[in-house]
Order: sequence, then C-alpha cells, then structure tokens
Amino acid sequence: MMNSNAASSSTANPDAAGSPDPPAPRRSSKRPKYSKFTQQELPACKPILTPKWVILTFLVVGIAFVPIGITSLLASRDVVEIVDRYETDCIPVANRTDKVAFIQSTASKTCTRQITVTKHMKRPVYVYYQLDNFYQNHRRYVKSRNDEQLKKRSKTSETSQCEPEDTTPDGKPIVPCGLIAWSLFNDTYTFSRNKRQLTVNKNGIAWKSDRDHKFGKEVFPSNFQNGTLIGGAHLNESIPLSKQEDLIVWMRTAALPTFRKLYGKIEVDLEENDIIDVILENNYNTYSFSGKKKLVLSTTSWLGGKNDFLGIAYLTVGGLCFFLALSFTIVYLVKPRRLGDPSYLSWNRNPGGH
Repeated sequence: MMNSNAASSSTANPDAAGSPDPPAPRRSSKRPKYSKFTQQELPACKPILTPKWVILTFLVVGIAFVPIGITSLLASRDVVEIVDRYETDCIPVANRTDKVAFIQSTASKTCTRQITVTKHMKRPVYVYYQLDNFYQNHRRYVKSRNDEQLKKRSKTSETSQCEPEDTTPDGKPIVPCGLIAWSLFNDTYTFSRNKRQLTVNKNGIAWKSDRDHKFGKEVFPSNFQNGTLIGGAHLNESIPLSKQEDLIVWMRTAALPTFRKLYGKIEVDLEENDIIDVILENNYNTYSFSGKKKLVLSTTSWLGGKNDFLGIAYLTVGGLCFFLALSFTIVYLVKPRRLGDPSYLSWNRNPGGH
C-alpha cells in the first residue's frame, strides 16, 4: 500500500522528484575578447643596455651632431646682417625730454640715416623692421580681430570680438576691425646709393597661404583709422585686403616681445663699403611703452636668416655625447663589471638588512 501511494504521489507531482533543475539565466561577461593586443602579448623589443651599446650610442650621436652643428654655424655666419637702431636718434635733441608729445604732434618726423655695408650682400637683400618690448601675444590684443570679416565680402559687417575698434561713433563697421589692424606699423623707409634710389619690392613678402585663404580678394578697407585716435598706418580703400601685404604681415602676430617683420626686398647686390642713405618717417609710437625700433638689412642662407642657436645646440649635444662616451669608456676599462652580477643587488650587498 505504501509503495502504491508513493508511486501515485510521484505520478501526481512530477516535479517533486527526479525532474531536472531549470537552466540558470546566462550572465553577461565584461571580459574583453581575447587578442594579443588586449592581453599585452604583442612582439616587443627589450634591448639590454650593455656598456658597449651605451658607449656606441653616445659615440654615434656625437659623430652625427657635431658636423651638423658646424655646418649650421658656418651657414649662419655667412649671413650678412646690418642693424640700425633709430628710435632715439630720430627724435630732435630738444624734444627728447618728452618723446611721446613729439611723436603725437604734427611736426615733421622725417629722419635721415646712413648705413655702411660691411660685407658684400648678395641679392635679394631683405629689409626688416624690428620692435622690442611690444607684446603682440597679449590675450586681448590677439583675439581683437574677426577672421570671417577679413576673407568674406558678405561678412564685412561682422565686428564681433573686435572691441574696442569695431565700429565708428556713428555705428558703421570698421574694415578691418580690431586692435591688431588698428596698430599697423607705419614707419616708412626709402633707400638710395650714390644718389640713385634703390627700389624696395613689397610683393610676395606675406605668406601665400595668408594671401589666398585668410584675406579676401573682394574685401576692401572702409572706415579705417577714421577716429580721433590714430593707431598706425592708413590703408588704401581701393586695394583689396589680399593685396595689402604690409597688413597681412603685421596681422600674423609674434609670439615674443622682440620680433622682426619683413618690410620688403632690395633686388640688387650691395657691395662692401657702400654707403646706403635711408630717409625714414619715424611715425610709429613705441615711446609710450619704452619700445625700441630697429631697421635691419639681411641676406639669407640655405638655413634661413642669421641664427647661431641651432648650430650651438647641435655642437653642445654632440660634445656632451662625446664626453659621456669617453667617461663611460674609461670607467668600463678601469673598473669593469660582469653583466648581471647578483652581488651588486641590495639584498646581497646588505644581507642582514642593515
């Protein structure tokens, strides 16, 4: 009877005994898919820096850098450069006690200078103006421009970010607007040799990318320098901005407070001991911030203008590598040491931990 009851009970409730458990829900895994990259099993180079390899590396770097440094230094020394500082000499002696008042007055600012050519200068001779203590990288100065206005005729009324030189007192937009354009350098230079004028070519002095893409061919100056406070040079309103290369050069702001900008090119050779007469208009006000103005005549080499830094840097690094290679060689020969010697491990040198 008991067996039959158990059987009937088992038949009535099939889940009570002998039935399999229901499958557990599958849990999602966050483990990444296996690859040599995720498991950091990619082939790797693990060089062993033996003394010979270290000495050889320093020696190779020294052999490579020293000739490059000498070549760069010689190229820089071949550049002929003449620098003439004039901001004080071009102020009349009677007005040097108040230079700012003189530069802001209506008195004649014409100044005559003489430059002696110290060495043959092969054409083209580049004419630069150099300003010292002029911070073109000031945040408010750098952002005071509107790039859309400079390149699109339809955007000439856009003057956002150009404060305070954005509009005229009667609300008309200034083109080009902003402090950078407003402070455009306005000293001018005229050169002559033996009473014959030397032509200064001002074409092609700006970057081609700036002329073609940043300044529009259909954008013309308007309402520029019409206020009571004049910041710098005026612009010809009949010439588009893409042709006003003095402006384009000026608006590529400098990163350092001392900088040079290209004024033009003299397309003839200048001989040694030539006397160059310069008639300049000393108009630009650098006296309010104790700035300096310099006129620079310079040739170039395959490396560019005169700059000794690159050559000196290569020579310094090359010489240091030679010195380290020699020092390591002496140490390796005088006091050699077996590679991987365990006796130099800290726990072997001080077994007791003291």
